[in-house]
Amino acid sequence: MTRPLLPAGNSRNLAFVKSLKDKVALITGGSSGIGLGTAEVFAREGAHLAILGRSPDHLKTAADKLRKLGAQVLEIQADVSQEHEMKRAISQVEKEWGQLDIVFANAGINGVWAPLEELQPEEWEQTLSINLTGTYHTIRCSLPLLKKNGGSVIITSSVNGTRMFSNTGCTAYACTKAAQVAMAKMLALELASHKIRVNVVCPGWIESDIDEATEKRDLDKIAPAVEFPEGAVPLTQGAPGSAEQVGNVVLFLASDLSSHVTGSEIWVDGAQSLLQG
Repeated sequence: MTRPLLPAGNSRNLAFVKSLKDKVALITGGSSGIGLGTAEVFAREGAHLAILGRSPDHLKTAADKLRKLGAQVLEIQADVSQEHEMKRAISQVEKEWGQLDIVFANAGINGVWAPLEELQPEEWEQTLSINLTGTYHTIRCSLPLLKKNGGSVIITSSVNGTRMFSNTGCTAYACTKAAQVAMAKMLALELASHKIRVNVVCPGWIESDIDEATEKRDLDKIAPAVEFPEGAVPLTQGAPGSAEQVGNVVLFLASDLSSHVTGSEIWVDGAQSLLQG
């Protein structure tokens, strides 16, 4: 008999997931979107949370929400693209809890989407600096703590650049997302002897405000001369997924249920990339 799909918006239905009680998790980009949705899932599973972001106001709002779920929360204001800020962030985690078990390298931007000839070098560099170099700094600075007891690293990539290439103009963004998958596979091998697993989630269209901050210029000039099938997300008849649905997958990758999973990517897109790739 086929089991019904679990309803969205209630991670407690995932009774098969082991608790993260007393595990310490660092979540970059943790004050909104997928980062905050994942933090809420982790909070319900008993994790201690270090949420990292650039806006003090957003961090405070997110932390208050998480504390109402019973979590211990450390707010860290930092820019993932700056090595010294990430070193300071990890020092704060060590001072607070003395351990780090889970790193969710989630911070990122869409950047500017434009024809390559119009994409300025500084726009290209900003996207790479936050999305790719930021992931590098996050993981590299976390390693001394992670190596103490082993742990799990999860990176937020995307359907773009991994299984979907129809969004012409998002070249810088797609390149960073493809590179994150390559990074995860390289590090999965390198860090296996330290009992550190490295995996990737590749979300599709998810409810968030990231698209509102995306500058798009002259994309009609380079749009492919094809018409894609209607229905962006087949599983939901065109509706976007939720941050919590991505968070549930991150929870699986952070937990011991995925103890033999490393170097893998999981697409969380309701089959969107299969339709629009």
